[in-house]
Order: sequence, then C-alpha cells, then structure tokens
Amino acid sequence: MIYTLVGLVDLLLAIVFWVILIQVILSWLVVFNVLNTRSAGVRAFINGIDRVTEPLYRPLRRVLPNIGAIDLAPLVVVIIIIFLRSYLLPGILMEVGQTIT
Repeated sequence: MIYTLVGLVDLLLAIVFWVILIQVILSWLVVFNVLNTRSAGVRAFINGIDRVTEPLYRPLRRVLPNIGAIDLAPLVVVIIIIFLRSYLLPGILMEVGQTIT
C-alpha cells in the first residue's frame, strides 16, 4: 500500500517538474518573440499552465526577494521537487522496508 502511495507521489512530482519546465521554456519563447501571444491557442495554453503552477509559486513569491524581471519561484519549486524525489521518498521506502521485515 505504501509503495503504491509513494509511487503515485513520485509520479505527480515528475509531472509537476515537467509542467514547470515547459512553462519556463514557453516564457522564454514569448520573451524572445518566438511565440505569438496574439494567437488564441497559444494564449490559452500559456494561461492554462499558469493556472496550474500559480498555487505553487504564490507562497514562495511572498517570501522570496523581488529581484526585478527574474522570477526565482520556479527554481525553488524545482529544487524542492528534486529533494523530495531524491531523498525524502527513497528514505520513506527504506524506513517502511525496515519496519516490514
């Protein structure tokens, strides 16, 4: 049961990681005028991704310093995801494995 739950959390964290990566790349493409935001489809896609990631960024933006045009919130969320997937989830599995045997 716990293995399934940890696997599900790991999958969700991987999906969030890729959504953030796509959002960052899209923002660069918009800044460098590669993507035209006047297109309804592009605008809808970008707004959809923003709606998914904004609840993750909002608490961090209150704490992080404002350094102008650079938003550090996605970087902090990615670092947290990497920490969770690399250290916390395997640690939970190791702890559960020791208590089961």
